[in-house]
Amino acid sequence: MRFDIMTLFPELVSTVLGESIIGRACTAGVIEINTYNIRDYSDDPRHRVDDTPYGGGKGMLMAAPPIYNCYSAVLKEQEKAGFNGRRHVVYLSPTGKVLTQQRAMELSRDFDCLILLCGHYEGVDRRIVDEIVDEEISIGDYVLTGGEIPACILTDCVARCVPGVLSADECYENESLSDGLLEYPQYTRPYTYHGMTVPEVLISGHHANIDRWRREQAIELTRRNRPDLLAGKEDSFEKK
Repeated sequence: MRFDIMTLFPELVSTVLGESIIGRACTAGVIEINTYNIRDYSDDPRHRVDDTPYGGGKGMLMAAPPIYNCYSAVLKEQEKAGFNGRRHVVYLSPTGKVLTQQRAMELSRDFDCLILLCGHYEGVDRRIVDEIVDEEISIGDYVLTGGEIPACILTDCVARCVPGVLSADECYENESLSDGLLEYPQYTRPYTYHGMTVPEVLISGHHANIDRWRREQAIELTRRNRPDLLAGKEDSFEKK
């Protein structure tokens, strides 16, 4: 899967996504991540990409032309690379729908390329969103200084669902939120730590009992920490 990220701070994005599992997946060729500096596509002699908003108001707004020029360059690079898969343009914005694990899995399954637009300042000219963006996504009900961190989060979240990025599909299929519940508590050695021991069921070797315990713990943890996830669905979770 391919990720093309349009940003004012490509070094920030490259640094975050060049490490750990995602970085190794890039090196192995399982996924491809490219960054494009929107400033490079500004027609202004000083590479300016922002201006004051019509109607007044504080702050600056990213202008449409540099973003569109950058987007056109992304498409040309894809064409040059022989890419003709399913692409989807996402604008990282606090006005978008909040990212969920389910949506990340859908994006990894339904598209071969995500083109991500990172806003900055007070956002971007709405006309560029209307022209090129397929979906707006937020990472939470709060505001950040730019879209770079959200773009890294979205890329990480989606990339983990791509076959071959993790050692096994089970690594993401059985973790928190994949089935609508928080993940059950987990333990490793030593058996005794600061007077606390591992639950006996986990060392029993009885896999049916272990699965049942994990399910019960996941439901209880979700009930305690995220009751909104269980609203109207608790009976269906308990029957599984």
